[in-house]
Amino acid sequence: MPMVNSTLDILGRPLKSLRVSVTDRCNLRCQYCMPEDEYVWLPKSSILSFEEIDRLVRIFAGAGVTKIRLTGGEPLLRHDLERLVALLTGHSAIKDVALTTNGVLLARLSGALRKAGLGRITVSLDTLRADRYRKFTKATRLESVLEGIVAARDAGFEGLKMNSVIIRGFNDDEIVDLLEFAGQQGAELRYIEYMDVGGATDWSMEQVFSRDEILRVLSQRYGPVESLHDPRDASAPAQRYRLPDGRVFGIVASTTAPFCRSCDRARITADGMFFLCLYADRGIDLREPLRSGAPDEEIAAIVSSAWRARDDRGAEERAGVRSRGVLYQIEGLRADPHREMHTRGG
Repeated sequence: MPMVNSTLDILGRPLKSLRVSVTDRCNLRCQYCMPEDEYVWLPKSSILSFEEIDRLVRIFAGAGVTKIRLTGGEPLLRHDLERLVALLTGHSAIKDVALTTNGVLLARLSGALRKAGLGRITVSLDTLRADRYRKFTKATRLESVLEGIVAARDAGFEGLKMNSVIIRGFNDDEIVDLLEFAGQQGAELRYIEYMDVGGATDWSMEQVFSRDEILRVLSQRYGPVESLHDPRDASAPAQRYRLPDGRVFGIVASTTAPFCRSCDRARITADGMFFLCLYADRGIDLREPLRSGAPDEEIAAIVSSAWRARDDRGAEERAGVRSRGVLYQIEGLRADPHREMHTRGG
């Protein structure tokens, strides 16, 4: 496939990265994502087949996308996911196929995913304490997650990452412990500020443990922390840092220091809604033209036109809200499940 020039939006941001949700279902109920007892699920008939996802990826690759990240919900709940991975890695324009998972099912599936060509895995893990994990996720699967991390490493996944959302009063006393654990597993830790995205119905600014506070904790423990800058990674959500002993970690500071001006990622929900921003109120339906027989060129025109008109700066705009509360009330989420974090992916 010939080299494709990236489609640029109004702010000059290229379309390079696509996050594909393969399911809205999850086997955990993490407090920053799914704190409620009941949810409105996407109809099963609306969920895109692997072939439909593969076709959309091919179309997005034509618009400049080179990186795919499979998300959910929990993507490992989607049966035979390795078959989708094999399809996606078959596109010469796609240079990176990655996966974000809560790790519960990873021990059983990591080998098949690696064999299918999956390049990278990020495991979400916010606490190492079984009692906290149970309270926070409403599940007793911490050991399964830890086994999954080991299995991924043993399966040959290099560049293993671990995501930890830091919430004041919940796990801010585990900042050092999480870093030490990640290092023991050969994983790079990324701390994430608690974000007021759809689904975070218990969010408050008081619970946000900021990037500056995280750096202060780490510098007190390890000494001066060096900020790293790689111009090749200008659009990466995490700012990376190095400890005096050489260990590297990242911080995603979307709440206090948004990176909207360099964001190059789009999102596709499991039922084919195209979102230009994690905070976008509405998406663009690609399932309808996909299933009504529209040619690739027509769908590609929808994608390119939408991206060229993009001026979204969701996190940046939220940072400017004076009296900042939750993004959506429960009623608004139930009226439109596409607003849910577990539906549009992280």
